[in-house]
Amino acid sequence: MARKNPPIKLKRPLAFLDLETTGLIIGHDRIVEIAILKVHPDGRRTKYSSLVNPEMRIPSEAYRVHGISDRSVERSPRFKRVGKKLVKILKECDLAGFNLRKFDLPILQEEFRRIGIEFSLKGRAIIDACQIFHYNEPRDLAAAYRFYCNAEIEDAHSALGDARACLEILYGQLKRYTHLPRSLPALHSFCNPSSRRYVDSTGKFEWRDGEAVFLFGKNKGRTLHQVAEEQPDDLEWILGQDFPSDVQKIVRNALRGKFPKKHS
Repeated sequence: MARKNPPIKLKRPLAFLDLETTGLIIGHDRIVEIAILKVHPDGRRTKYSSLVNPEMRIPSEAYRVHGISDRSVERSPRFKRVGKKLVKILKECDLAGFNLRKFDLPILQEEFRRIGIEFSLKGRAIIDACQIFHYNEPRDLAAAYRFYCNAEIEDAHSALGDARACLEILYGQLKRYTHLPRSLPALHSFCNPSSRRYVDSTGKFEWRDGEAVFLFGKNKGRTLHQVAEEQPDDLEWILGQDFPSDVQKIVRNALRGKFPKKHS
């Protein structure tokens, strides 16, 4: 790849890393694609990418995000083979990415752990463009008002002034973004994507291929149906704890053989 001088001085390669996965549960979900764009101190760029057989089904929810299906990866290498290449590629590299600290690196380290390789971050610079974005771009009401209404809020931090600003911001967004839904139910769904992901109000269970899956505790990553059949005592334990009422209802019904159904 052609050379392009980086805007920062590099003493060793900086590897930009991105993963596609079977889901978002660290410790359970697996990599299905990995890409690395390595910038060398002299400006030269090299790249590596590979599909990865995750050795588990790719849920429909994940497929809708990245378009990688079970068939796409059935002949792809498993991480054990890919991991050995990655160790060489990332040797003596600093690392960069978007949301790298919270997602990509923990997922990658779990994959290395499964194959018995210690992937140390000691001595590496970790650069997360997501953190830089959130730190430098104000995301409060006043900043939104300047962006969408090209003005400063009058009576800022008074309840009525802020409510009026919010109204004008929403109208400005609807005018600016023609793809936004124009009905309140559709706009609600757009503004609350997590409500489509989670089974309950507090995110204890998520939908995966139409089934409720645990997002907490020792059963994290397992379906509610599996736990109800194999370890019902774990559900009984939940009923004795201070969980939200909708979680309690889901668990109580599961013990009776009734499981939540996802409505399309």
